[in-house]
Amino acid sequence: MTEKRPGEIELPFDPAETASDARLVFIGRVRSPWTDRQHCPKNMAAAREAGIPASVEIDAAWREGLAGLENVSHVAILTWLDRSARNLIVQQPRHAKNPRGVFALRSPARPNPVGLHIVRLTGIDLVTGLLHLEAIDVLDGTPVIDVKPYYASTDAVPEATVSQP
Repeated sequence: MTEKRPGEIELPFDPAETASDARLVFIGRVRSPWTDRQHCPKNMAAAREAGIPASVEIDAAWREGLAGLENVSHVAILTWLDRSARNLIVQQPRHAKNPRGVFALRSPARPNPVGLHIVRLTGIDLVTGLLHLEAIDVLDGTPVIDVKPYYASTDAVPEATVSQP
């Protein structure tokens, strides 16, 4: 975890210790060139700009679930950001003037560290369970909890906005 910044507020407990069992399973792991946070892209735009490919390796038990994915150009990958803090409820982003609540941020530090990554598939090997990606913004070995096809017709919201306070 990084050092606490001015304005940040920690929870008085660790969410992992109070969590009920969601019976979540990891279906695979991300294979990326990023081994430390300092060098890992902060978001998918930065990852695409870096231009370094990555992959997701789906475990053998789940590989049949990839059938039909070869017809998809982009997927949403949900990851478990296992090396992120879970106890920050208010954070001070480096790029922001004022602290913000965790639910107003895309920070990996959150009560349930679920990452959402919309990525372009560049290839798929159904036998080995490898999804080849244009890029990704997470550390090597990050657990994968789900893969879903991305539908621009229903998932994209062109008029969505976020105004800066």
